Amino acid sequence: MNTLFDKIWDAHVVQVVDDGPTQLYIDRLYCHEVTSPQAFDGLRSRGLKCFRPGNIICMPDHNTPTHDQDKPIADAVSKKQVDTLARNAAEFGLTHYGMMSKDNGIIHVVGPEKGLSLPGMTIVCGDSHTSTHGAMGAVAFGIGTSEVEMVMASQCILQQKPKTMRITINGQLGKGVTAKDVALYLMAQLTTSGATGYFVEYAGEVVRNLSMEGRLTLCNLSIEMGARGGMIAPDAVTFDYVKGKEYAPKGEAWDKAVAYWQTLKSDDDAVFDKELVFDAADIEPRITYGTNPGMGIGITESLPPAPSKGRGGYEKALEYMGFKAGECLLGKPIDYVFLGACTNGRIEDFRAFASLVKGRQKADSVVAWLVPGSWAVDKQIREEGIDRVLEASGFAIRQPGCSACLAMNDDKVPAGKLCMSTSNRNFEGRQGPGARTILCSPLTAAAAAVTGVITDPRELI
Repeated sequence: MNTLFDKIWDAHVVQVVDDGPTQLYIDRLYCHEVTSPQAFDGLRSRGLKCFRPGNIICMPDHNTPTHDQDKPIADAVSKKQVDTLARNAAEFGLTHYGMMSKDNGIIHVVGPEKGLSLPGMTIVCGDSHTSTHGAMGAVAFGIGTSEVEMVMASQCILQQKPKTMRITINGQLGKGVTAKDVALYLMAQLTTSGATGYFVEYAGEVVRNLSMEGRLTLCNLSIEMGARGGMIAPDAVTFDYVKGKEYAPKGEAWDKAVAYWQTLKSDDDAVFDKELVFDAADIEPRITYGTNPGMGIGITESLPPAPSKGRGGYEKALEYMGFKAGECLLGKPIDYVFLGACTNGRIEDFRAFASLVKGRQKADSVVAWLVPGSWAVDKQIREEGIDRVLEASGFAIRQPGCSACLAMNDDKVPAGKLCMSTSNRNFEGRQGPGARTILCSPLTAAAAAVTGVITDPRELI
């Protein structure tokens, strides 16, 4: 009667404190430059080393510029954070994939593509979008800096066990509808707090038919519904993706691992604390219109009227975005397009974007930032000739990093400008002070990039 979440969680319990938290063993800690400095300082002040340094991977991504990475970082704060991570990793004997290393990129893109994230693992990082790795069939969640220090010192963490929710999506996705659209639809249905306190398992025909990249996108956005994390049971899609990866088991160890991974699924009689079911036929390409990811509509829909509850927040969001209740956003001019982030910076996302812009030209009025999620993605883009397709259409590819997902590096959208973004958050100022963000899929971003206005991608497919 166990859920997938229960099976992995229970296998990692060290001890349970009566009327208190669970001491949970952690298989993998990812460490980036923003949430780790105080954790290292804490270890230093107590004279501690990392308990299992081989289980910790360090990588700068938030502050890395996406151009001229071979030169010193111009921004003093960014440079200090990136340099500090390198020094800390060296001092504590940790694996560090620095800028310009072939292994560098966004930590939530690199982990799965190197086989560092595997089914059955517990995975943490000082970053809310750690939920991404749940797509591998793992229990993965973001933690705070004090918890990063706890894991470094003990390879364990104290956590209250969350409740479980299963979201089943039945049917077949329509033309031009992607995993990103599914996630944006779910966020609008549940709101940004609808899954608070839950770990979500995604199931159903739509989920089974998603590629690994699509599953990573879906789980990445679990946190935007308030969930502690999201996960998908590993299957043949997972095993095919993992096989041959650098850190994946090899030979007999592979066969043994797959035999175990095949047991990682919710039992037929498993009981979830909450069950929700949706129909793929109800999902069209999606866009957001407000200042949280749950404020979204189908691309052909009009903005809803102000709700009776939370009216002030709704009106404030629309005022910030420059939109009006009841209007349709199709045809509205846009200024920027951003393809990338740990949400949509994978090879499949670049293939999708290129498939739509091929034979067309970037609109002169649009500034486009196309940012691979890792150097491995960049390499694949060039091996497949996607770079030539994009360049012929007037697009340039930048160097890997978190880029315009958040205003922690040079890629900031100017105040008042409207950006079609494949990233995960559309908060006020998230992409730069005063920047306005519409979240969308790579296909919808591509459609806007070549037309210069918000466009239903199905019209161009």
